[in-house]
Amino acid sequence: MSKIKVMDEVLANKIAAGEVVEKTMNVVKELVENSIDAESTEITVKLIDSGVKEIEVSDNGIGMDRDDATLAFSRHATSKLKSLDDLFYIESLGFRGEALPSIASVSNVKLKTSNKEKGTLVTINGGKDLKVENSDLQTGTTITVSDLFYNTPVRLKYLKNLYTELAYIVEYMNKMALSYPNIKFTLINNDKVLLKTDGSGDLLKVIYEIYGVDITKKMIPIDGENDDYYIHGYISYPEVTKANRNSITTLVNGRVIKNNELNKCIVDCYHTYIHKDRYPVIILNIDVDPILIDINIHPTKMDIKFSKMDTLKSLIEKLITEKLENISLIPEVSVRDSYSISEVSRQIHKQEEKEEVIDKPKYEEIKLDFEVKEEEKKYNEEIKESLPFEVEPSPRVKKMYPIGVVMKTYIVAENEDGMYLIDQHAAAERINFEKIMKQMKEKPIIIDLLVPIRIELRKDEFILAKERFSLLEEYGFSIDEFGENTIIVRSHPNWIPEEKSEEIIRKLIDIIIDKGKFDFEKFIWRIAATTACRMSVMAGDYISKEEMEWILENIRYCDNPFTCPHGRPSIITYTKYELEKLFKRQLD
Repeated sequence: MSKIKVMDEVLANKIAAGEVVEKTMNVVKELVENSIDAESTEITVKLIDSGVKEIEVSDNGIGMDRDDATLAFSRHATSKLKSLDDLFYIESLGFRGEALPSIASVSNVKLKTSNKEKGTLVTINGGKDLKVENSDLQTGTTITVSDLFYNTPVRLKYLKNLYTELAYIVEYMNKMALSYPNIKFTLINNDKVLLKTDGSGDLLKVIYEIYGVDITKKMIPIDGENDDYYIHGYISYPEVTKANRNSITTLVNGRVIKNNELNKCIVDCYHTYIHKDRYPVIILNIDVDPILIDINIHPTKMDIKFSKMDTLKSLIEKLITEKLENISLIPEVSVRDSYSISEVSRQIHKQEEKEEVIDKPKYEEIKLDFEVKEEEKKYNEEIKESLPFEVEPSPRVKKMYPIGVVMKTYIVAENEDGMYLIDQHAAAERINFEKIMKQMKEKPIIIDLLVPIRIELRKDEFILAKERFSLLEEYGFSIDEFGENTIIVRSHPNWIPEEKSEEIIRKLIDIIIDKGKFDFEKFIWRIAATTACRMSVMAGDYISKEEMEWILENIRYCDNPFTCPHGRPSIITYTKYELEKLFKRQLD
């Protein structure tokens, strides 16, 4: 007797559900994406107990007739692919035809829809007992999923607690709202509104709704294209960071994706601007011909392949780097108004006679500020183009005049704009770092050591060091083997100060014997950053007025005067206006 049997369809759907439906967010994702594909302009998601008890997604899309509503629960039934060729030119969010049957196999589902001529109600319990009835006419489609995983208790056990499940859904809905600012999204859990956008198409307004006043004021618009990709969206000032990558939202042709290579490219653009364990807030829309991407590589459709990844990364690096290099990144210390952010937030969702009445003075102020900055930028570019000669680059920071030092660490300075606090170590480290990076690109001047530096290593460390000797020798170091598991350094380049040469060289040897994944560019950066740190004035060191003036003048001409090489701020400012507010000389 044959041992191989054809699976029962319900069993097959339950197995597929293990890939498509892992948590309540996956159900919301699949249903919301179907609503978007149905050309909806309004989508409402209502949850009971974070979706574990019930998920209802309603839209005002094109709806379905009786036949389509019934066929939608058949495995691999889809309206989005008609031939093999369509698989290579996918423009819809859904296409596999697995979502609805997979969801229905592990829950109880009701689908109510109308094609504006006849209404249909479909119910299906645990993937079985499909029932089709006539229903009243309505606009669009409403799908209710209840008792998720009731017939697969093992999977129910692996759901997170209600707060965690809800957090996943809120994060996803936020990203969809950012992806489709022209759609009015509403998210409600246990009768509490968690998200409400107006569908006006204004991306900055959606950012305001999700992140609030402070972050919205610190977002920078970007826009650019090459032969293959068009990118637009917003990036945050380096002072605005989060503890994880969830704040990076990447969208490809309207699809929310998670691509590690893209995320790394974005984070690398902020290298030296932010601390290595912090991440910027990014909303990046990428438009591309569907023929250049493959979204059919994972059941959740959250990752995709790019056929021209290098040109995409080059464009991202160019756009973000140019923005960060051409704006002032000195954090301002702000004084909160009595009209607090929480008060603004409370007023956002006021309703009067079922019509939304929104009082958003802060948002309008932010929007006006963006418009003014864009006009100034346009004007400056026009002036620059009209000049008949090449203009020398100007300092990125206005001249600052030292007043003194507090806590043997922070230089106090001023100019006509306000007061500045400069971290003496961070600023000196940035100056020395950029000086070393420039010197490393030039032919090194060699300094021979009167007393060579001898360093003993473990066997595994010695093997790595020996393999990478040539990397240091290229930059002016002379290193030889000296007995078993020992090396000797006989000379070094002149950008290492002689009085700290042994301390710095020992640290550089630690870098080259690092067993982590070796990245040559990061290796060079670490050499320069380590050397700059060791040769710079430290926090707690006494410095004279002349040394203060040297730091203040040189930091102005750095490519990035705003942070040390490790991403810590080097300068913050209290504007004249903020100081006068603190002392009640300026009243709003």
